Amino acid sequence: MTNNDILRRIRYTFSFNDSRIIALFASGGQQVTRGQISDWLKKEEDPAFKTCNDKQMATFLNGLINYKRGKKEGPQPQPEKRLTNNIILLKLKIALNLKAEDILKIMELAEFPMGKPELSAFFRKPGHTHYRSCKDQILRNFLKGMQLKYHP
Repeated sequence: MTNNDILRRIRYTFSFNDSRIIALFASGGQQVTRGQISDWLKKEEDPAFKTCNDKQMATFLNGLINYKRGKKEGPQPQPEKRLTNNIILLKLKIALNLKAEDILKIMELAEFPMGKPELSAFFRKPGHTHYRSCKDQILRNFLKGMQLKYHP
């Protein structure tokens, strides 16, 4: 999945308007314009389409965490330069204050059931023996389940 797809899906799921997206980026530590957001939300076929890079997406997700959970004291976390589906899933888990059972229910809503050990493998450190890379299909189904749960 591309960062632009993820941004589009999150925007739709929570019915965020351009002003809210700008505020989320600002909360994450980056100033963006309405034009940039518009270009990121366009389809790939559109000539004005621009790619949302990993650092920008990480900034947006950090802003989403601040919006949903409240800003924490002290210095804000720096956005990752390189994002993986595992990091995106973790940031969404933190932002929505989800426990493993909640994520499993969301996955069931998307008709993509999985087990708790399979899920916990996504949140392990990459060097761990039971670490598993989160594939696009899993992230896509999680976002679909989120949409079913949070977008009435």
